[in-house]
Amino acid sequence: MKHLLKMSDLSKADIIDILNLADQLKYELKHNIPHRHLEGKTLGMIFQKSSTRTRVSFETGMYQLGGNALFLSSRDLQIGRGEPVQDTARVLSRYLDGIMIRTFAQKEVEDLSQFGNIPIINGLTDYCHPCQVLADLMTIREYKGQFDGLKMCYIGDGNNMANSLIVGGLTVGMEVAVACPEGYRPDPTVLEFAKAYGNKFTLTDKPVEAAANSDVLFTDVWASMGQEGEAEIRRKAFAGYQINDEVMAAAKRDAMVQHCLPAHREEEITAKVFEAHAEEIFDEAENRLHAQKAVMVKLMKS
Repeated sequence: MKHLLKMSDLSKADIIDILNLADQLKYELKHNIPHRHLEGKTLGMIFQKSSTRTRVSFETGMYQLGGNALFLSSRDLQIGRGEPVQDTARVLSRYLDGIMIRTFAQKEVEDLSQFGNIPIINGLTDYCHPCQVLADLMTIREYKGQFDGLKMCYIGDGNNMANSLIVGGLTVGMEVAVACPEGYRPDPTVLEFAKAYGNKFTLTDKPVEAAANSDVLFTDVWASMGQEGEAEIRRKAFAGYQINDEVMAAAKRDAMVQHCLPAHREEEITAKVFEAHAEEIFDEAENRLHAQKAVMVKLMKS
């Protein structure tokens, strides 16, 4: 593993290896056991999309691992004023030990990996969100103990979260059901990937049908960053695509609920369901720190 660009770059063994290390790092942190695996290393963090969890978790993670993190907004870089990505990649490769980028186009992440010679970590693109899904899988395994025999349900926009959850869930052996309205389906490349898993993957426009007998349910905001102008159109399109009492009644009695946050209560999830599952959701948010530390150690440790 040279980079983390998208979930489909990872095999089941890769994912389990990352999660095992994440569990170990979490245990060590809770028990005040130092794990300064990246002493003297520097991570550059390029943000063309703002973030709460991504910035804080990566910056804190690098500090706990003994390294340094540099926050680089598009306003701070020549890339924001037209410098080609390939030039930025080649320059930063001479200063840094790794780059995390949170941006719009997946191609930008892929180009950084092609032209640079240091590890590239995808902190989010419009296509996928691998760091979040590694944290999600870590949380599922903490609560359920395994992946085999579990069913994951995602309800809402077929966005970057849906794309990565489908790939990640299927790769580790889960059944995956997705409910999206027409016109808001997951990326065609992801649906093609899912075909290989036969009846372990279901795509429907009926949320209750997708939720039936689920062990874990996911959702995300109806309008992601950069789609604010579509908010009203999306509210109409996603009416009914909500995790609520009816949907929870179709799932297993001990079903988990996960949300990558921020959550818009009474849109994609009711306040009642959110608060009933808040512990799971905030464990998921915490696990961003541990999963990303594991990724950084795997990629950046000499």
